[in-house]
Amino acid sequence: MRCIRRNENMAKVAFLGLGVMGYPMAGHLQAAGHEVTVYNRTTAKAEKWAAQHGGSHGVTPREAVAGCDFVMACVGNDDDLRSVVLGEDGAFAGMKDGAVFVDHTSVSAIVTRELAASGAEQGFAWVDAPVSGGQAGAENGQLAIMCGGDDAPYAAAVSVMDAYAKAIEHFGPVGSGQLTKMVNQVCIVGAVQSISEGLYFAMKAGLDAKKVAKLVSQGAGGSWQLANRADTMVDNHFTHGFAVDWMRKDLGIALEQGKEMGLSLPVTSLVDQFYAEVQQLGGGRWDTSSLIQRFRKMNGEEI
Repeated sequence: MRCIRRNENMAKVAFLGLGVMGYPMAGHLQAAGHEVTVYNRTTAKAEKWAAQHGGSHGVTPREAVAGCDFVMACVGNDDDLRSVVLGEDGAFAGMKDGAVFVDHTSVSAIVTRELAASGAEQGFAWVDAPVSGGQAGAENGQLAIMCGGDDAPYAAAVSVMDAYAKAIEHFGPVGSGQLTKMVNQVCIVGAVQSISEGLYFAMKAGLDAKKVAKLVSQGAGGSWQLANRADTMVDNHFTHGFAVDWMRKDLGIALEQGKEMGLSLPVTSLVDQFYAEVQQLGGGRWDTSSLIQRFRKMNGEEI
């Protein structure tokens, strides 16, 4: 199916991947007035999106991207990205000359550069644009987007990404966005581990941990994680947010990148091991704030 331009200010856009992030992101594009065609591995989900938002859907990535100026993707990992980009039914087989591929997936800088080079040979520009803000950020159109790529395609893509962004920044050539996302994840897990320790300390000390978190959030110990996850951590509620399985995927990418650069990331390595323990508890799909469950388990509490 082809996208049809409504007016000169709107873009023809394809969106590949309708997970917890991609589904609302594509919706924001349609609501902003862009003409959107979506693709999802499960066609029923693409049909549901089209019925809900009024856009259209393609049965394959190649079909979805036909005639579009921008192709956005938000899938799972390196292999998932390759599967929607390459091959007879992949996006590259259907993109027009001069189109811009904007990848919102958190993947390795290696696959980013590999696919960007392949796209360049075929006349396509590439912007790596991983996001931060989680499911809530996607649903509310308040994502932070970290980008890599050449200046011109980046500048062109900003007008489209604005539909679901609160902040967009360009960090350099292709791969720079993915490297920045690695920094983001490294910072998050260090914060979540320290918050887990602090909140559990407060609870065992007989303090009102929610009240403590509210006060600490207003001082030098404050963070987004503390302000937004403390109450649910205390309440033992983790059926929301960014899954442990996906965080471990991202940390694996960051740790491998650090190894290639000759860097030691001791806190990240340790917290990655802690997340492995959470997975063993059955928490692979729990929110990343579930690190506190380790303390409950070690103390014989119900989790």
